[in-house]
Amino acid sequence: MAGSWGCPHETNDLCSKVNDLPCDPGMKGCVLYGRYIFANDDKNERLKQKNAWAEVTDGDLAVDRLTERSTKSS
Repeated sequence: MAGSWGCPHETNDLCSKVNDLPCDPGMKGCVLYGRYIFANDDKNERLKQKNAWAEVTDGDLAVDRLTERSTKSS
């Protein structure tokens, strides 16, 4: 299983964490929601909100945080 990840909440393509809805990584309620950058920009809205709030509250730049995360995972 090189380079893959399996969600412990996914069973038969359903998410046991989110009312047995079809698994859609990054959907609201998912453990990944708002924590990671997705290729589908619609799923990044919560992360953008969190970073905008962090910028207002502590002065950190959201772009710096995104860049820092993406360079660490490379």
